[in-house]
Amino acid sequence: MRLAACNSGALALGILPGTALADARACVPELLAFDHDPVADAKLLDWLADGCERYTPSCALHPPYGLLLDISGCLHLHGHNEAVLARDLKAQFWRQGVSVRLATGNTPDSAFAKARFSVKDVAALPVEALEVDGKIHTALKRSGLRTIGDLAVRPRQPLAARFGKVTSVKLARLLEEEDRNITPRRSLPVVQVERNFAEPIARTADVLATIETLATETVERLREYGQGGRRFEACLFRSDGHVARLAVDTGVPTRDVALLIRLIRERINALADPLDPGFGYDMIQLAVPLVERLDPVQTGLEQKVDIEAELAALIDRLSVRLGSERVRHFHAGNSHIPERGAYERPAQAGPSRGEWPKADTDAPSLRPFRLFETPHPIEVIASVPDGPPRQFRWRRQLHHVVRHEGPERISAEWWRRKTGHEPGQGGPTRDYYRVEDSEGRRFWMFRHGLYEELPNPSWYLHGLFA
Repeated sequence: MRLAACNSGALALGILPGTALADARACVPELLAFDHDPVADAKLLDWLADGCERYTPSCALHPPYGLLLDISGCLHLHGHNEAVLARDLKAQFWRQGVSVRLATGNTPDSAFAKARFSVKDVAALPVEALEVDGKIHTALKRSGLRTIGDLAVRPRQPLAARFGKVTSVKLARLLEEEDRNITPRRSLPVVQVERNFAEPIARTADVLATIETLATETVERLREYGQGGRRFEACLFRSDGHVARLAVDTGVPTRDVALLIRLIRERINALADPLDPGFGYDMIQLAVPLVERLDPVQTGLEQKVDIEAELAALIDRLSVRLGSERVRHFHAGNSHIPERGAYERPAQAGPSRGEWPKADTDAPSLRPFRLFETPHPIEVIASVPDGPPRQFRWRRQLHHVVRHEGPERISAEWWRRKTGHEPGQGGPTRDYYRVEDSEGRRFWMFRHGLYEELPNPSWYLHGLFA
């Protein structure tokens, strides 16, 4: 049992991470030790990162204990002063009972190393600041190179030849000679607006009024870009560090403020746990991470109802109220296999991109509208080996066939196989029949395989006609 982490009090007593628990308790008998929980640590780090998004949308995790914030272009709310932002950020952490070491740098590696080793100058960093194998650290020290400043004055080519190119690259990043852009934990929004409050707000009406104001600004920016939003995210930053997120999606790009506010109201009413403002929200953000092109539309002199727009608005309201995965519609599939000819997708994904087969409205449908998810095996008696069915048994009931149509022959999709089309390996052929029994019920069934393909083909019932 060894110590994974120590607080400032333990460090002051000379107890360091990696020390055996028995040795630590021999030095400090009253030492309090708790089980290490990496999962809880990761959740805490993620929760802290949510709170840091009040300063910049570009926030990345540096597990197990680091956060990287790209504050480029984000200083206008803090008087264009990095020190003011750092003090405010540190105060936010202290309110949560979390101690923090902050540092700034022109590269993520430089800033993180300064914070990790509590130094202000890169040259004063120890060689352990290089995120390389520990054997390289030992070799560098034995060569008399103990700080990054010692490495900075040495030629890079011999260093790369002896310790590898990775060491040279890591050194360049520490010295701010090479920048490594961070990967934000969330995709950067196309448009983001925010409001800060001197006194936190707690009423839902005030929150909605602020979001409506932000939505108006967002729509103006989207109009300048010639785009419409497909996803809107409202982030409510509580004064105690908690962040509540309200996201709404639309089936078509939109710049309608009234529609957006109506969807957000629906989202709030549909929440399983109502919004808890606590001591109030001191900041509200509205971001648009997903946009599409939206050209202006010339309206006519006569006011006409746009059926497609009304349908899209209805789908959006139902999706927000019930969940996007619960409001679905069919899309045409690119396959002649019946069960692959259509598939379900969320209705907000947009209309089907494939083409549905055109049917004759005067003639009866050749296929049932609904199919069994899994074809039901049946027992069939046919007059000739490859002929139509004469009678079949389904669910222990015998049906006598009085009329039949077919067969509709469908071959297997051999091109989906890695081996391509090979004799005898393309898959069994299906012969589909539309049949009617003596009581007037109509069925859609198929023989799976020909007698020249299989010695004993099976029969399946795939659907029922209305």
